[in-house]
This record gives sequence, structure tokens and C-alpha cells, in this order.
Amino acid sequence: MPQHKSAAKRVRQDAKRRLRNRYQKVRVRTLIKDLEAETDQAAAEAKLNEVKAQLDRLAGRRVLHPNQAANTKSRLDRYVRSLV
Repeated sequence: MPQHKSAAKRVRQDAKRRLRNRYQKVRVRTLIKDLEAETDQAAAEAKLNEVKAQLDRLAGRRVLHPNQAANTKSRLDRYVRSLV
């Protein structure tokens, strides 16, 4: 238990941020699953732009490590290019 008022506030803030970050990560994972389920290249490219934007946003806020976001974007690029 926090012993100081500021420590109690920090605990509350951390809990809020943790929930927000978890929600955002789950949302991106869902977008990635939707993209990987796509078989049409044109539709996949449209979804890819949305996924890339979300990954960049999360990397900018340090919810995800920037290298992890870059690796994921690269992997999804290769997937979309492989569609025929």
C-alpha cells in the first residue's frame, strides 16, 4: 500500500494507463488478425494502411517498442505482397 498521497495517485494513474494500453494492444492485434484473414490484395492493402497507422501511433507513445512495430509492419508488408 502506498504510504504517501503522491504514491497513491501514481498507483491510480498507472492502473488507468495499463488498461488503456492493454485495450490499444488488443485492438491492434484484432486489426492484424482481420488483415491476415484477408485474401484479396486490394482489400488487404487498405487494411494494411490502417494497421500501420495504429502501430506507428502505439510506437510513438511507447506502448509498443518501435522496433517491434517496425518488425510487425515489415512482416505484414511481405504477407500482403504475397497475396495474388
